[in-house]
Amino acid sequence: MKSVAIFGATGSIGGSALDVIARHPDRFRVGALTAHRNIEALTELCARHRPDLAIIADPACENEFATALKTRGLATRVASGEAALERAAEDASNDIVIAAIVGAAGLRSTLAAARSGKRLLLANKESAVMAGPLLRAALAEGGGELIPIDSEHNALFQCLPPRCNDVAARGDIRRLWLTASGGPFRGRTRTQLADVTPEQACAHPNWRMGRKISVDSATLMNKGLEVIEAQVLFGVAEPAIEVVVHPQSLVHSLVEYVDGSFLAQLGQPDMRTAIAHALAWPERIEAGVAPLDPCTLTLQFEAPDSDTFRCLVLARQALRAGGDAPAVLNAANEAAVAAFLEGRLTFLGIAQTIESVLNELPPQPVVDVGTLIERDLTARRVAARIIQRVQ
Repeated sequence: MKSVAIFGATGSIGGSALDVIARHPDRFRVGALTAHRNIEALTELCARHRPDLAIIADPACENEFATALKTRGLATRVASGEAALERAAEDASNDIVIAAIVGAAGLRSTLAAARSGKRLLLANKESAVMAGPLLRAALAEGGGELIPIDSEHNALFQCLPPRCNDVAARGDIRRLWLTASGGPFRGRTRTQLADVTPEQACAHPNWRMGRKISVDSATLMNKGLEVIEAQVLFGVAEPAIEVVVHPQSLVHSLVEYVDGSFLAQLGQPDMRTAIAHALAWPERIEAGVAPLDPCTLTLQFEAPDSDTFRCLVLARQALRAGGDAPAVLNAANEAAVAAFLEGRLTFLGIAQTIESVLNELPPQPVVDVGTLIERDLTARRVAARIIQRVQ
């Protein structure tokens, strides 16, 4: 029996993970659940899954949350704040940590889990993007294992040789291919994107996701962040990471070998497949996902439109620049997407804002979490000023 801590339990990844865990009560139990400030949703999850510990990240919500659990007659322990998240990530009573907190907020707890020697199921791509060198060092220090549960990186994990975290050193792998759906605006011109709304950007054709990651998919920034994450996770040079648009979202990634072979992982666009794989690896378990019928498949591939969707280009530029440029990119993107969702910035203004922030803040070396967080805050302040200016 493995105990699982889910960081970001009220999001879409958390919901998928809890669904898979509930299907295998003989193998997994919920040890800890966390949420930012959604008291009602976290209370319901505690009533259903009975974790030992529940953490509300915002300390201002702790008393109300504790009262809600007590009213329901639940014995789940309550904690709050960043330090509580880190302690839970390190807690020896949890065998597996699912890192699904959205954005930079998940950085410290993800690194704590990596240092603790656990199995880390990584959905928080920002931890790899912001702090790639620190994440790799934490894994080496703790001796744990990281299995990505982003569908694309999990697909690469499945198609690469076992425990392959240094593609460049092998010599038998030519390229990694990340597939992108193209989002809701595939095929549109810049002129046609000038007045799109947040609702249109969040209407993903294939995946059920939160609003922030849905916008990232629409701008192709999600794929840009995944390029950076692939470099961190698998030790591959940036030119050997390709992006290909695949609107059906059935092929989740491909690995190209030097002998001309391609290995691809196919499956329904359902996060439960990747989560079930990572929870049980190297075994396979039922995920509750409908099977594919190969006789009905039509697979289409095309090159991404980097001229229209500039965020993918900016992400590659940040990766090549090195240092903390990916962290600056991530912070600027989070600020710009938030402004777009709030109606303070146009869709095309997202990429414009990110490019301006990168130009204003040249890269600096990655030293530690503290300096990264300060750099993240600086990038957000610069982005806020730029957003205010273009309104």
